[in-house]
Amino acid sequence: MPFDAFFLSAVAAELSQTILDARIDRVQQPQRDAVILQLRSPQAGNCRLLLTASANHPRIHLTEMSLENPAQPPMFCMFLRKHLTGARIVKVVQPPLERVLELQLRCTDELGEVAQKRLILEIMGRSSNLILVGEDGRILDCLRRVDFSQSQKRQVLPGLFYQPPVPLEKQNPLTISQEALTELLLQAQNAGTIDRWLLDTFTALPPLICRELSFGFSPEGALDLDSLPQSRREQLAAYLASQFGKLAEGKFTPTMLVRDSAPFDFTYRPIAQYGPAVQCVPYPSFSGLLDAFYGQKDRDESMRQRSQSVHKLVTNLFNRTKRKLAIQEKELEATLDRERLRQLGDIVTANLHAIQRGQPQLEAVDFYDPEMAKIRIPLSPQLSPQQNAAKYYKDYTKAKHAQQYLTQQIQKGTAELHYLSSVLEELSRAQTEKDLQEIRQELTEEGYLRQTGSKKRQKLPASKPMEFCSSDGFPIYVGRNNRQNDQLTTKMAYKSDLWLHTQKIPGSHVIIACGSQTPPDRTVTEAAILAAWFSQARNGQNVAVDCALVKHVKKPNGAKPGMVIYDHYTTVYVTPSQALAEQLRANPSGSSGGTAWN
Repeated sequence: MPFDAFFLSAVAAELSQTILDARIDRVQQPQRDAVILQLRSPQAGNCRLLLTASANHPRIHLTEMSLENPAQPPMFCMFLRKHLTGARIVKVVQPPLERVLELQLRCTDELGEVAQKRLILEIMGRSSNLILVGEDGRILDCLRRVDFSQSQKRQVLPGLFYQPPVPLEKQNPLTISQEALTELLLQAQNAGTIDRWLLDTFTALPPLICRELSFGFSPEGALDLDSLPQSRREQLAAYLASQFGKLAEGKFTPTMLVRDSAPFDFTYRPIAQYGPAVQCVPYPSFSGLLDAFYGQKDRDESMRQRSQSVHKLVTNLFNRTKRKLAIQEKELEATLDRERLRQLGDIVTANLHAIQRGQPQLEAVDFYDPEMAKIRIPLSPQLSPQQNAAKYYKDYTKAKHAQQYLTQQIQKGTAELHYLSSVLEELSRAQTEKDLQEIRQELTEEGYLRQTGSKKRQKLPASKPMEFCSSDGFPIYVGRNNRQNDQLTTKMAYKSDLWLHTQKIPGSHVIIACGSQTPPDRTVTEAAILAAWFSQARNGQNVAVDCALVKHVKKPNGAKPGMVIYDHYTTVYVTPSQALAEQLRANPSGSSGGTAWN
């Protein structure tokens, strides 16, 4: 994503109009590399400024996102609270064409005296950092400490004087003249395509903008610079000088790039290189643009990191159970031919008189064969004739018992495999630490995780099912995990309510609170779409969803969480829709039908 120096300058200009003289009321650190400053601004009122030094998505902007804070604030958060609470932002500064932004702050120290400090965000990929610098220029603390073993050129440690990142030795597109551009182009050799030459020559120009500049000069396709004659190079210099002049004016437009109805990039100007395949959607502000682009990505990435250990455990258990099932099914298939063992035992018994001890095999007539053909039956030389016959009968009995045992084990393994698959589906939908904690608790109660910490450890309050309202006004409830599915179906729902679940696919239990009414077809279809969306088939089409009255849904004794059996059901086929889920979640409860639970 092109969070380059020009994009940062656009964000800085926007922030300068909204957060100057803002008071820092509170400091939060919801993620390891992200800090939120709760501000009270004369221009924007109460607002939240996000500064993240994430290796993947470093950025700064005002945010409306609600991020969950850890139960215990990190040490860096506590340090910032000590120094920044009550401080005012007096200036937003960006060094020329650097991906560095400084918030210059007027603070009050422990003695009540005014002190000047700087909160510096360095947006540099994996080297991104958030640094608090004191009035004397020394580093007070930083999010990532860089010592001599990590970097011999630049150390970032408390007590050291802050040194800005070393600038790249490239041309400045804002200060270069058309004559200098022409000279550079005329001297360029083995430079590759125009966009490659721009990327290698100028600072602050990301690949997207370099490709766009190349496309603007040559819409018919990328040109190799070495193939251009002098006249065309002079034309290119004039074109680039005009484009760089527009950059110097600072007239930027927050733009989201949308392909196949999904955002995939953003920038500060309209983009034409993709043609009609990509839609350029303007936004009223850069903060709104970044909030919309990164909101769900950040939540998904945060939950992916938090659930990584649990996900790995469940995945390993799932794969192990799947391999075990395959072996057991193969062994079961072998036991189905056990009748032949009994027949061979009969043939050996009938020919005991013809067998000598130590004989490796018996050649005899197979009286079970309609054609009475001769067969060769392997014998154990160490056993007597009678013992060889008894061994075949014993193997027959063993195979018979193995069939019964393997059948039971396969049933248990299949149920366990289905359960583990449902847990993986739960993990993919977990959105908060509370959701993840409930899944951990479920796995602990089922014996998959060990109990850690004190038994008196404070537990999170039980979460409630997701609530929706159909277009006809019927309340619809969706379970978040297996334990909640059990609670929803067996405890909360009435016998007359309608229960829905994807057919033979892990997913949430869905309940339509019907009361004494029969829900219309539209409500049933909407609930079925919710059941398909909150399941493992959310990316599928024509998903089968079974519908039954709650009174026909039973939970067998000893069944895994979320497992039920049901009858007297009908099946509908729907296509999952996230848009409908969001619409029904926001739809206020109507009065045309349904009853809510107490």
